[in-house]
Amino acid sequence: MDKETLAITFGIAFGFIARLRLLQSDYRQYPTYPHGQVIHLALGLIASALGAVAIPALLKPDYTAVTFLTLAAQQFRDVRNMERQTLQKLDESELVPRGFSYIEGIAMVFEGRNYIVILAALFTSASVMVAGWIAGLVVGVIVIILSTFLKSGKSIGEIGAVYEVPLRVEGPNLYAADIYLMNVGLPENRERILQNGVGIVIEPLDASSRITISNLGQRQAILHDVSSILGVTRDSGEPALTPLAKLDLNDGRLGLVVLPQEKNISKLIQIIKNVPVLESAIRKPNQFDAKKQV
Repeated sequence: MDKETLAITFGIAFGFIARLRLLQSDYRQYPTYPHGQVIHLALGLIASALGAVAIPALLKPDYTAVTFLTLAAQQFRDVRNMERQTLQKLDESELVPRGFSYIEGIAMVFEGRNYIVILAALFTSASVMVAGWIAGLVVGVIVIILSTFLKSGKSIGEIGAVYEVPLRVEGPNLYAADIYLMNVGLPENRERILQNGVGIVIEPLDASSRITISNLGQRQAILHDVSSILGVTRDSGEPALTPLAKLDLNDGRLGLVVLPQEKNISKLIQIIKNVPVLESAIRKPNQFDAKKQV
């Protein structure tokens, strides 16, 4: 087998393995399996093939072949749009929707992972062309390991303390500890919330965490993940029983009321800690240097 064929084969193989490592169907049920997984694996195979042929094409030289990479970038942007539109349609049937920020984050991840696959295949293929198949094997294993670190980012548990607090009612007003949540007009709804509801507080660790937690999209992501795993004690047309998150404007704590069908407090807290921090919600005001801005 000649070096070019070997490089392309190694590149495709390790790029596809990287996509397999990055593919995960979890409690969010997306991508759905098996059909959703087949779509993303097929796109991963295409991405790995594009990355694998780039270096051999340049060394030929066949510069026309490299222009396919720009076409691929456009196709993967279309994949992002497809994911966004699909999730937005699915969100219409959710009792507790994901919200636009969460959907955009998922769509961005699927686009970005295809680029990771291209780079994994490209580095592996280049190593085979330059130093032989053993070097390609070593580099391929390294890029797969490195790609695993990009599988997930920060979670809520890393930026805030999560703990249970009692729910209380003063007249029609509902509180989680001392954080005002909402006005509940009907007495029967107040009774159901006190009976089935759980109060949670997320206390940010620093100024950056405070802004992230206050983001409306981040709050909706937390409520959606809890409701997806533990269920929600409500039906459509019952706005008073919708899980809610409200901010304490004095200290930045976030108060939540959730009505899970499975009232397992330790599990609920762990779920909230595992909720991903959305890229659109990340702010770092404590890194601002006023001297550099003058």
